[in-house]
Amino acid sequence: MQLTPSQLQNHLQKGLHSLYTLHGDEPLLVQEAADAIRATARAQGYTERSSYTVAGANFDWSEVLAAGGSLSLFAERQMLELRIPSGKPGKDGSGALQQLAEQSRGNDSTLTLVMLPRLDKLTKGSAWFGALESFGVTLQFEPVERNALPQWLAQRLALQGQRVASGEEGQRCLQFFADRVEGNLLAAHQEIQKLALLFAPGELTFEQVESAVLNVARYDVFKLSEAVLSGQALRVQRMLDGLQAEGEAEVLVHYTLSEDIRALKRVKDAISQGRPMPMALREQRVWGVKERLFERVLPRLSEASLAQLLEAAHKVDGIVKGLKQADWPANGWQALQRLAMQLCSQCAAPAPIRRAK
Repeated sequence: MQLTPSQLQNHLQKGLHSLYTLHGDEPLLVQEAADAIRATARAQGYTERSSYTVAGANFDWSEVLAAGGSLSLFAERQMLELRIPSGKPGKDGSGALQQLAEQSRGNDSTLTLVMLPRLDKLTKGSAWFGALESFGVTLQFEPVERNALPQWLAQRLALQGQRVASGEEGQRCLQFFADRVEGNLLAAHQEIQKLALLFAPGELTFEQVESAVLNVARYDVFKLSEAVLSGQALRVQRMLDGLQAEGEAEVLVHYTLSEDIRALKRVKDAISQGRPMPMALREQRVWGVKERLFERVLPRLSEASLAQLLEAAHKVDGIVKGLKQADWPANGWQALQRLAMQLCSQCAAPAPIRRAK
């Protein structure tokens, strides 16, 4: 049975299941869900807890199976927690997980909690994950996207009795907050808790948030790609500065930008040859968030502009490898910024035309 994270509290109020699987790459949300399950379990008499972390191919799965099938003399109910940081249990682990899942059916003496990272499509189709899903409850935790982050921050503030002003001032405050914590939800949670310690419940001013919230944002090249294709120039600049400060490799940033340009060019060429856009996108393995971004920007990108971007990407490839290019900065990060901004400006939505009154 699959649940969304927002359904978990209502589910726990109705009663515990004997098997839960949490998977995703947002540690804060996974930890909060696990804490909620543990708290409910303790209240219902699961007083003993065993925890195992699968580290490497030599992990002893027999110990986990034994723990799941036995109780100590001092507890009538127990919790069995299993962390698999790699998301790959291996051949022995696959069989053990299927056995654990089958043993959980009708077993109210042992509550099993399995925690996994983000899983790819192939792993979700495996026999062991299918058993966990069939015999238990699974919850998938997705990162909070940048456009949803202000609302998430407002909801978290409300839980501790705080809020920002209504209207534009409040939106400015939440956008500032989001810029400071983007890509680092655990640190965002800590900054929210800090506001509760510093200020009384009620309305927070922009000055209070600005003075208290640290810049703890963390960026990755995949989010940079989405920001560039969305035409968000200021965000792109912040992300490039952050990636440089964090020591990200210039060649990786260049690869991400140039791959987007090449993919845009290939899809554009396929459309020119008569293929429908959905077919062209599938052929180039473009899907998800990037598929929607491509659908938005491709109509406004000409073949000539894509050819120019492709040539610019080729020049920057040489720069980040130590070569000099005429009329381009010699510094790799400056060249990457110029390339990113060229693509970003092409992808930006045109400014609305103001009609004369």
